[in-house]
Amino acid sequence: MQHYRSALAATVCAAAFIAQPVVAQDRALSFSLTGGASYGPSYFGSDSYDTLPSGSFGFTGLNFGSLRVGDLDGPRLFAPGTGVRGALRLISEREGEDELAGLEDIDAALEIGMGLHHTNSIWQIYADLRYGVIGHEAFAGEIGANLFYRRQGGLLLHGGPRAEFGNARFMRTYFGITDDESAASGLASYQPDGGVQSMGVELGAYQPLNENWGITGSVRYDRLLGDAAASPIVQQGDRDQISVQLGLTRHFDLRF
Repeated sequence: MQHYRSALAATVCAAAFIAQPVVAQDRALSFSLTGGASYGPSYFGSDSYDTLPSGSFGFTGLNFGSLRVGDLDGPRLFAPGTGVRGALRLISEREGEDELAGLEDIDAALEIGMGLHHTNSIWQIYADLRYGVIGHEAFAGEIGANLFYRRQGGLLLHGGPRAEFGNARFMRTYFGITDDESAASGLASYQPDGGVQSMGVELGAYQPLNENWGITGSVRYDRLLGDAAASPIVQQGDRDQISVQLGLTRHFDLRF
């Protein structure tokens, strides 16, 4: 009987030990962060170029009790399926100097939001909505599509059309000119409405370095449209905007 009790106690302890990871894996979050630099227009509509910081956030999956979002066991980037995705953008500050002398400075902005996507092995469509939690405190977003080329070793090439939009507050922050600014700068007063800001195309690549790290790069062309293109700021600059980005991506798989 003593041996039976000892064996039973050992079995219970072993079962409890084995069960712990299963419980822990009921709560899991998988995402990626990319930080790097971009070479592109100094501000929206500029015809001069600078090297600026860039960053992005990628959402892979979430398990929390009965909530299941995304695929924790799928590819780290561009995982097939239909669901939510993270959205993040950094916009550098704009100083009222040189050709913008007389215009107010605009603080750097951090936009955070979410989007929806449908992705399979060869193509993707998506729509993102972001809010300026730091800076402009306005809404902006993007609609786009991608075609994929996947190779052994993890190399992923992607590319497709893009369309950017913003609400009236966003458009007036970056393309508007107040009466006071007009008097100080000599540029005509201008109050744009919300809508499509630009359309363009992006080509990108991702190369994993190991299980958790990878290198991302992209080349993008945008043409400013509508009220954005009609802004005196853009009229003295350039509607055509080209940018190049290079970054280091870190993947996170959290179990709690």
